[in-house]
Amino acid sequence: MKEKIAADFKELQSYICSELEKYDGYSQFQQDTWTRKEGGGGRTNTISNGKIIEKGGVAFSEVFGEVTHEMKKQLGTQGDSFFATGVSIVLHPHSPHVPIIHMNVRYFELENGQYWFGGGIDLTPHYVIPRQAAIFHHDLKKICDNYNLEFYQKFKRWADDYFFNTHRNETRGIGGIFFDHLSEENSDLTKESLFEFCKDLGKAFPHIYQKQIDLAQNTEIHEKHLEWQRLRRGRYVEFNLVHDRGTKFGLVSGGRTESILLSMPPVANWVYSYQAEENSDEQLTLSWLKKDVDWLSFIN
Repeated sequence: MKEKIAADFKELQSYICSELEKYDGYSQFQQDTWTRKEGGGGRTNTISNGKIIEKGGVAFSEVFGEVTHEMKKQLGTQGDSFFATGVSIVLHPHSPHVPIIHMNVRYFELENGQYWFGGGIDLTPHYVIPRQAAIFHHDLKKICDNYNLEFYQKFKRWADDYFFNTHRNETRGIGGIFFDHLSEENSDLTKESLFEFCKDLGKAFPHIYQKQIDLAQNTEIHEKHLEWQRLRRGRYVEFNLVHDRGTKFGLVSGGRTESILLSMPPVANWVYSYQAEENSDEQLTLSWLKKDVDWLSFIN
């Protein structure tokens, strides 16, 4: 089944790029194919200087080979050889009122037949607006509920815990859903259904983001908004370099560095001991960067 999963993920990459090009309306994705000397390769599609998207990437990979000692440490599992395939997306918009969005779906298999799916979607607004966050979470819940009524709450808690900058004691954004090591043994779903769940998330991704674009893109932009955007991008960088498992796995597995670091924003900033102005939109945003917020309560 792994060949079918890889082929469908590759097709999913093409679909997402096509839809995002329609929404952006100006720039198009550039394709970069690559091979991994240890086995496999991928296709990294990048977009820049669009009408909406300042920098973005939609990457597909299908890699295989020996399970190294470093990989065993990262995966917490045993095995001699592996196969991994997936699609990973990060979009950084021009407007500080449009959020950063990330998604990935992935499949991993060992030579002994052990397998799992992982992935999720999360949103990192530069400015947190509860109703926009509620719409995002509502869209994710609908997809989860089609497969398992426990998925949304379980995967939301997982996202809150995962997308957390412990050194800052704040969440990266308003979360979303995150899951890992998902298989028939722990999901009450067949392998085929889990695969369909991952594909449904991927197909919904561009339309979920389009709603966020429509809600925010016409908001007036001032220099203070751009300064804040660069600071929040800096926190995004911190998470990806310090905590992100995908980044760490890619580097220790001999992945392609350019594709692994595709998630980095075009411009970021760090200000020593920055303090948001009292009662400002920036301070309000910081107050929302915490776990266990019931975003769905803001839907109306």
